[in-house]
Amino acid sequence: MQSVSTAKQQTVLTIAALTLIGALIFSGMHPHDRATWIMEVLPVIIALPILAWTYRRFPLTHLLYCLIFLHALILIVGGTYSYARVPVGFWVQDMLSLARNPYDKLGHFAQGLIPALLAKEILWRGGYVNTPVGKQLGGKMLAFLSVCIAMAISAWYELIEWWAALIMGQGADEFLGTQGDQWDTQSDMCMAFIGALVAMLILSRWHDGQIARLQGVEIRRGSH
Repeated sequence: MQSVSTAKQQTVLTIAALTLIGALIFSGMHPHDRATWIMEVLPVIIALPILAWTYRRFPLTHLLYCLIFLHALILIVGGTYSYARVPVGFWVQDMLSLARNPYDKLGHFAQGLIPALLAKEILWRGGYVNTPVGKQLGGKMLAFLSVCIAMAISAWYELIEWWAALIMGQGADEFLGTQGDQWDTQSDMCMAFIGALVAMLILSRWHDGQIARLQGVEIRRGSH
């Protein structure tokens, strides 16, 4: 039964990877700004081979793979149009009477949510935080450290945006996507923080169950 489940997961992940590769190729044909496209989709280009390389040694939970896939699509769409020009963002802007296109906030929300869950999974399964099987895996210290790691990643991303602005000057405007908002950096990090909190408070129990099942499989494999 386990081999059938594993084979099915491999098939789904292969289809997801091919879908992302196809989306990358399509989005790279005529992006709004080539330099912005490269910088926005670079995390996807880096993450795909890493996930493929680590799959057999350290497969992630189904939930995390699904969320990584969605985050990759968010990045690819943002790179294609630039975040300030994504059409669905304009629709939300008009519907809610907002002052700016909010699509980039979705990206920063995901930037907090996915890294927080990834950090939690690595910390617990790697034994960096002692959280025994049979207890709630989303313990206070584990959740706190996961949120801290997500916020550190968010802070580093904002530093990268700052360095890009210094190097590229006006050419970095599309990448920054501030849309005239002087508090864009702070609001970006706030959205990442909200995403990390959602991961810990709402998705944690679902994630915990999947980690427990994975851990059980790893323990059984190690006993053979």
